[in-house]
Amino acid sequence: MPVYAYRGLSAAGDSVAGVVDADNARNARSKLRTRGIFPTEISEERERRERSLRSWFPVLRARIPAIELALLTRQLGTLLGAGVQLVDALATLSEQSNRPAVKRILSQVRERVREGSPLADALAVHDQVFSALYVGMVRAGETAGALEVVLDRLADYAERQNEFLAKVRGALTYPFIMMVVGAGIMTFLVSYVVPQVATIFRQSQAALPLATRLLIGLSNLMTNYWIVILAALAGIVAAGGFLLSTAGGRRLYDRAVLRLPYIGPTVIRIICARFARTLATLLNSGVQLLPALDAVKRVVNNGLLAEAIEHSRETIREGQGMAQTLAQAKIFPPLLIEMIRVGERSGELEQMLERVADAYEREVATWLAQIATVLEPIMTLVMAAGIVFMMLAVLMPIFQLNQLMR
Repeated sequence: MPVYAYRGLSAAGDSVAGVVDADNARNARSKLRTRGIFPTEISEERERRERSLRSWFPVLRARIPAIELALLTRQLGTLLGAGVQLVDALATLSEQSNRPAVKRILSQVRERVREGSPLADALAVHDQVFSALYVGMVRAGETAGALEVVLDRLADYAERQNEFLAKVRGALTYPFIMMVVGAGIMTFLVSYVVPQVATIFRQSQAALPLATRLLIGLSNLMTNYWIVILAALAGIVAAGGFLLSTAGGRRLYDRAVLRLPYIGPTVIRIICARFARTLATLLNSGVQLLPALDAVKRVVNNGLLAEAIEHSRETIREGQGMAQTLAQAKIFPPLLIEMIRVGERSGELEQMLERVADAYEREVATWLAQIATVLEPIMTLVMAAGIVFMMLAVLMPIFQLNQLMR
């Protein structure tokens, strides 16, 4: 159904604005008048064309930054806890936002809620912004009559996830920048500086050292065949993307990542921390275990672990314990299995999951900090070695020419 943006006056004479769903502009005006709104300006939102473009170009999809989504969730929970009606709370959040995309999304959610749709269903329409986990928790909160409590827990969960990801990005940012800058400097020297120096060496017709010949060969390769090199790199990226788009290729990739030394165990800890934190949040919000595992499976970005969670869900349905079924996969760490087993026996599964999530997040943060500390001097030494090699390759023929001139 088309969406129309409007501006108008309320029955009290106040200026109002928003969006409304209707078959055409005439029906949109009629719907607004029944609500006591007299539209002065109405125009159709180009939702269909935008949706078509976004399906082809994912980067154009409307998104809300994770930290801003956490803030909106916190504010919505606070307004509902203060006794503000849901429609009015959504209108307040829409009006105070400075992002046009956020305004439009919140206005559309408000319109659907005004028409009688549950908040979870209204959010599910915008699946590019609100994940299945988010929608599932909101639905559980509406069912239990504790929506404001669930929204507060959602905000807590989102803030902790953002904090954890910020630590990961912060630990890897400096080494990545050094790698990019170093590669850029080496490429510039090899493709621009070395060819000019090589011309002088060719004119001298003197025998060149091995290091100089290797450097000149590398320079010729990059300057004469750069199109072929770029095409080969593009082909490798395209082949990798196609491989990852297939079920078998993705499975091979997931298995290879988990088997990498040092990296594999860290990836498992990151995924287990996210699994435990998300499952604890869902269970604390009143979601039953089986639906919670189904939602958690969607936030696990490794196919092998997701399959193990799905298998655990099926066996739990048959009466077995979660710890027992997860242990059968032989992928999850013993600490996670043991904490889940203790939680199942004591009836404090949510608390045990939160504790193991805290433990894994601390381990990952510590490990990444150590890796960043080690990588910085290693990358500096590698860059220095490359520069020293290039200097020797250039200076050695110059010394030879000076000796011949004498």
